[in-house]
Amino acid sequence: MKTEEKKLVSLIIPCYNEEESLPCLYEEMKRVADTLRDYRFEMLFVDDGSSDQTARIIMELAQKDTRIQYYLFSRNFGKEAAMYAGFCNAVGDYVAVMDADMQDPPSLLPEMLDILAQGSYDSVATRRVNRKGEPPIRSLFARMFYKMMHRISDADIVDGARDFRLMNRGMVDAICALGESNRFSKGIFGWVGFRTCWLAYENRERVAGETKWSFWKLFKYSIDGIINFSQLPLSIASWSGIFLTFFSFLMIGFIIIRKLLFGDPVAGWPSLVCIITFIGGIQLFCMGIIGQYLAKTYMEVKKRPHYIVASTNREDAVKIH
Repeated sequence: MKTEEKKLVSLIIPCYNEEESLPCLYEEMKRVADTLRDYRFEMLFVDDGSSDQTARIIMELAQKDTRIQYYLFSRNFGKEAAMYAGFCNAVGDYVAVMDADMQDPPSLLPEMLDILAQGSYDSVATRRVNRKGEPPIRSLFARMFYKMMHRISDADIVDGARDFRLMNRGMVDAICALGESNRFSKGIFGWVGFRTCWLAYENRERVAGETKWSFWKLFKYSIDGIINFSQLPLSIASWSGIFLTFFSFLMIGFIIIRKLLFGDPVAGWPSLVCIITFIGGIQLFCMGIIGQYLAKTYMEVKKRPHYIVASTNREDAVKIH
């Protein structure tokens, strides 16, 4: 009787200056993988142009464990590019993405695999039930962002959602098919759809090192998400123009009628300067919105690769995509 082959699970770990946390992560991943004897594992470490010893540590781990594949970028392309490189090179029946800082606990993988193996869902995603240890101002803006995206976007983006999730092959293929240059993974996960089960867990601190996401970087990342998955800013610019045009006609009519009825002299210059400054500010604001969309379009049209792999231990790797 032929024995059924074990399903392969691909674990994608984007890394950027994570030399302190990688040994802890590997030991925990190894412990979890060794307990799941019904599955085979491959671990894809993607080094996003780190300036510390991250690349050296990954290569040393690959020499000890044949399940490890490493992909070293030629420069820093960003976390989104690192995740996309992992998706393009993962060949598992199930594919998981997790951060290297242990804020995405590998101990959740057995439960996630059990849920996915039942066949009722295509993806098992994680979300934080709280933001313990996070600065209050960052938590406030994060909640505002998720609420706004829920209203203005077709993508299903859940408050507190993490990039840590386990997906079946069909969902991963759909994500790889979206070859857009301006990537926002949380939006892409929601846009492709598929049946998703959400696992909630308590927020965890980094096991080592410091976060690479400052408030300003997160703010710019949120702006990218809004532009990539909503046309609301363009609608605001359009309606602002329509409103100002209508308002200007009303004011012209008011001035003409007042002159005919009362013969009022022309009002002073201060009010005129304020009006011109206000309208000029609105125009520049709307032009900035249009410029953001044009810049995104420009980047898409150039068709530059998302990433370039300078070194890898896999012969048939997708090095440029």
